[in-house]
Amino acid sequence: MKYGFLGLGIMGSAMAANLVRAGFDVTVWNRNAAKCDQLVALGAKRGMTPKEVASTCDITIAMLADPEAALQVALGKDGVVEGIGEGRGYVDMSTVDDKTAGAIAERIAAAGGRFLEGPVSGTKKPAEDGTLIILAAGDRSLYDDAAPAFDKMGKKRLFLGEVGQGARMKLVVNSIMGGMLAVFCEGMALGKKGGLDPAEILEVLDAGAMANPMFKGKGGMLLEGKYPTNFPLKHMQKDLRLAVALGDELGQPLHCGASVNELFKRARAAGHADEDIAAVYQVVELP
Repeated sequence: MKYGFLGLGIMGSAMAANLVRAGFDVTVWNRNAAKCDQLVALGAKRGMTPKEVASTCDITIAMLADPEAALQVALGKDGVVEGIGEGRGYVDMSTVDDKTAGAIAERIAAAGGRFLEGPVSGTKKPAEDGTLIILAAGDRSLYDDAAPAFDKMGKKRLFLGEVGQGARMKLVVNSIMGGMLAVFCEGMALGKKGGLDPAEILEVLDAGAMANPMFKGKGGMLLEGKYPTNFPLKHMQKDLRLAVALGDELGQPLHCGASVNELFKRARAAGHADEDIAAVYQVVELP
């Protein structure tokens, strides 16, 4: 089985590396070709276009930044659709909205290929460790064929049914994550302004029912005032925007989600787009 991998950002580079290290035959492509170098040194092959990768691999996987990038790589000039054909598979693991996933699925099927969406829950460290949660939907046969690769990239995988359900699940998960982070930052800022030791706030949280890996990891960033990027803040804001749009589409009010989206928009405007999502604290805490 030959695999292609398109998109070598923070997540994609780690995920592709796990496939190469596991002995899979992997061809990689990235818009900035220099990002392929490390994977090629590890044993991957270099692809020149998404079309070329899709035409020479049994299953091509993509991990791209946003719906615009996902559509361009799949449907644009020299894109996946131009090379897929003949029953080959395309797995888009990017976080997009259900309409984007559906549009790509329709074009892949029309070209003779099989499509599966597979957004993931997890950030940089789980991607590196191969402990992501894979939220797949679409062609069941492709899900089964891609299972060996999924099991090298993730610790759990779910098949959620028809195309769009993976995207919806991911937006639900990230809207909850964004809300948790926002109220966590507010609580930390409130406690600090009230004279409490932030380290002791974290200790109390970690000892009780609210203990969770995110508070522990992001809490350390807040204490140090440094925000090395595991999950770029701009991508969380994009996910929140898509979740709010899904709420509009389905007629589900998202009072908290809309407010959290505005907070992350403010953080982007303040220059924190490329920092970790925990950097939202910098617009929560007031002097």
